[in-house]
Amino acid sequence: MNVGLVGAGRIGTRRADVLRAAPVGRLAVVADVDARGAAALAAPAGARATTRWEEVVEDRAVDAVVVATPNHLLTPVALAALERGKHVLVEKPMGHTPEDVRRLRDAARRHGVRLKCGFNHREHPAVRRAWELARAGAIGEPMFVRARYGHGGRPGYEGDWRGRPETAGGGEWLDQGIHLVDLARWFLGDFEEVSGVATTAFWPVAPLEDNAFALLRTRGGRVASLHASWTQWKNLFSFEVFGRDGKLQIDGLGGSYGVERLSYYRMLPQMGPPETTIWEYPGEDTSWRAEFQHLLDCIAHGRDPDGTLDDALAALQVVEQIYRQSGPNFGSQAHAA
Repeated sequence: MNVGLVGAGRIGTRRADVLRAAPVGRLAVVADVDARGAAALAAPAGARATTRWEEVVEDRAVDAVVVATPNHLLTPVALAALERGKHVLVEKPMGHTPEDVRRLRDAARRHGVRLKCGFNHREHPAVRRAWELARAGAIGEPMFVRARYGHGGRPGYEGDWRGRPETAGGGEWLDQGIHLVDLARWFLGDFEEVSGVATTAFWPVAPLEDNAFALLRTRGGRVASLHASWTQWKNLFSFEVFGRDGKLQIDGLGGSYGVERLSYYRMLPQMGPPETTIWEYPGEDTSWRAEFQHLLDCIAHGRDPDGTLDDALAALQVVEQIYRQSGPNFGSQAHAA
């Protein structure tokens, strides 16, 4: 399988590393507006480099396309690839609005190809094991999720594409917060009640937000409390799932977020201190490789990937509801204005 990569930034570099090591497939072409960036990722794989993403999606030798561009280009690039019958992995959030995701979903179904949203957090080993334990009933019926995710930002962030409404489409809530929404929904189910607020508390990125707080509730009464922040100061990922019989707690994602760790607290009949089991996952972040391998398996066997288009749509709808509740200066509303 020949794979084309559009976007040679930080995420594109991660994707290129995976593609070069993939047992099936070959990185055939890399596109980026920065010619040197495209060449730097293409050269180690013997791939072709270009500054035009159109050359990637129009190349008849390319079977699949990975789209790792700034947010405003995710939908048009992915849609062009799908319309040419290519399988696509597109980074979250797939677009600026739920309608963008619907257009991609419809195109993938129309052409009979596989389309995956880049929810790599589902493939972190601690997250995956926690989900398997929860599914097996290790904590009993889930009751609620409490999660925090963020970093400290940096001076000049407003000059990055993530700090501009027209390219980002949203701030921290759309950037890292959408991962929290997806994971909370994965563990608890669909959210029918959504409330919260997005705010610009510190960094000069208005009308984008640097913090967002959400309280989500399913029809069955399960609740998720989420906070995504660019003023976390010390990088943090903390995701806790509370059940009637125990708790699963995930801390860290590796690197600057600390060693990835899963703690399982099993409540005893007499209550009191729980029985505790801890797994640690040091070393490199394997989620990117696992996610791409999953896509390859789905292509080979004609299955829809985990982290479906419906999952992406549901997560983005929650994100948009918080933006609407926060006022006209947030999310796609700010972009449209």
